[in-house]
Parts: sequence; C-alpha cells; structure tokens
Amino acid sequence: MLKGIPQILSPELLKVLCEMGHSDRLVISDGNFPSESMGKNAIVIRCDGHGVPEILDAILKVFPLDTYVEKPVNLMELMPGDVGKVETPIWDTYKEIIAKYDDRGADCVGNIERFKFYDEAKEVYCIIATSEKALYANVMLQKGVVVE
Repeated sequence: MLKGIPQILSPELLKVLCEMGHSDRLVISDGNFPSESMGKNAIVIRCDGHGVPEILDAILKVFPLDTYVEKPVNLMELMPGDVGKVETPIWDTYKEIIAKYDDRGADCVGNIERFKFYDEAKEVYCIIATSEKALYANVMLQKGVVVE
C-alpha cells in the first residue's frame, strides 16, 4: 500500500502509467470493447468489476493530460443509426471528472468516429479493460508532462 495512491490502481497499472511518456495514449474501455483484439500491440490490463468513471478518476489523480494538443481526451462518437436512440450520460460524468484535474474541463474532450477510434486504439500503449455496461463508454487519454 502507498499513501496518496488510489487503491484501484494496481501495481501493474501504476507501472504502465509510469512507463508512458509524453504523447503516449491509453484507452479505458467499456465491457463491450474488443480489448484483446485491439490490444495485440499494446499492454492490456484487466480491471474487471470496475467501471470506467472510477478508473478514469483514479488515473487522472496521477496522470497529466497533454497540454500540447487541443483534445487530449477522446470519446467514441455515436454511429449515425444510434443518434437519438442511445443516450450517453456517462460522457457528462467523464467531463465532471476531467474538470477536477484539468482546467480546460470539457473543452479538452473530443469525439472520434467509431472505426477511426478502433484504428487509433490499435496504436495505443495500453488498453484498460473494465466491466463498464454503459454504451459508447470508451475513452482515450493522451499523456502530458509532469510540471511541478
């Protein structure tokens, strides 16, 4: 156990977050995301039994978002057939969490078309697989630098 480190961050996950450098990206995936097939060239860490918001909150306590890009946080955009049918209240939760750790708040959050998100996910350093049940709950983070 360590002081000041959220207990939900396992030693394996802390190691990976520490290994990541400026501009490296990670995905915190929902339970429907194909983490293993997308993560063939990435480190896949399982966080079964946890949802994306609690993992996102814990990670942002120790993980700076990139300030050299406009949108260091990206969500998977709704497919045209799901617009108006699928609700995404979890996105508001993410924006509230992000605002606790980054002064840009919701302004640093963007959307990426579903298949482009998949393509980009194949290039990330790490995919964190959760049991999140909300639809379109995947979030991609780009690491910044620690300035203190």
